[in-house]
Amino acid sequence: MSKEAIKNALATVKYPGFSRDIVSFGLVRSIEFDGGKATVGISVTTSDHSVAAQIRDGVEQALKSVPEIESFDVNVSIAPAKKQAAPGATSGGAPAGIPGVKHVIAVASGKGGVGKSTFSSNLACSLAKQLSAEGKRVGLLDCDIYGPSIPLMMGVSGRPEIEDESIIPIENHGIKIMSMGFLIDEDTPVVWRGPMIQKTISQFINNVKWGELEVIVVDLPPGTGDAQLSLVQTIPLKGAVIVTTPQIAATQVAKRGARMLEKTNVPLLGVAENMSFLEGPDGTPQYIFGEGGGEKTASELEIDLLGKIPLDPRIREAGDQGTPLSISQPDSASAQAFDAIARSLIERINT
Repeated sequence: MSKEAIKNALATVKYPGFSRDIVSFGLVRSIEFDGGKATVGISVTTSDHSVAAQIRDGVEQALKSVPEIESFDVNVSIAPAKKQAAPGATSGGAPAGIPGVKHVIAVASGKGGVGKSTFSSNLACSLAKQLSAEGKRVGLLDCDIYGPSIPLMMGVSGRPEIEDESIIPIENHGIKIMSMGFLIDEDTPVVWRGPMIQKTISQFINNVKWGELEVIVVDLPPGTGDAQLSLVQTIPLKGAVIVTTPQIAATQVAKRGARMLEKTNVPLLGVAENMSFLEGPDGTPQYIFGEGGGEKTASELEIDLLGKIPLDPRIREAGDQGTPLSISQPDSASAQAFDAIARSLIERINT
């Protein structure tokens, strides 16, 4: 019997909490087969011994299903995770930065349905266009654990590679990308409580080889809960962009999201108003969702309005096709609006 056949059996064992298997995660260290006996070595880095126990049980069940295997020996070694004062914290208790990454910008809204992921993907592309001229690179981190849409909008799929027990981000459009969407099947729901969310975001920060980047754009999920708190506890943010649409229902929730970030000492870089207006056939703006919400939100938060993004069907079409409008139609008014916001943010983070 070949080792490859045993490896294929082990590939049916999922890492607890993920739809990804232990083979692709790089946890299988050795496979031997002699005289009907299989010997498998597994290495897990965790402080939760129940994870190792679940993996051992899964491996044993997988080996039992192989007719040629008469007996087996499964060795699971556990390397304890390094203890810290807080996830991602320094010895002094403050969040530590990501090695090689100069700035981290969060995109937040507090409310779903305002086009935050669309904004994040286009903003990352606009930043990359401008910073690439200086030899600088950009990353995009999708922290929307329950509804990751960045992979679709950035035209990427598949599983990231593992190198030295670290995840290698998938690249497209000159941007390094990491998302929960890479680690689960397309139709698999994520049913997690707070501790699992915190652990995953910590892994995205500490166990991903981002390399040398000028800035990472972080797409936060809606709300003011575990994901947002985990992020600000894990890494110091240069600041956050608050995305809203013009209507009162969106601006009220956006302000609550902004206040949460302020309470955790995250600087607010400005407000971006999305879906501001629809341009009519004669060129006149039609304010489908009302008017003035972005200005009002920025004024009440005492920060600047960075810009307004039109309600442009081409933005949605470009995202569905996996090439954001900032790249696919750089001369369009919508792409230029994203570019202007990116220029403003580059100036702000470097002051």
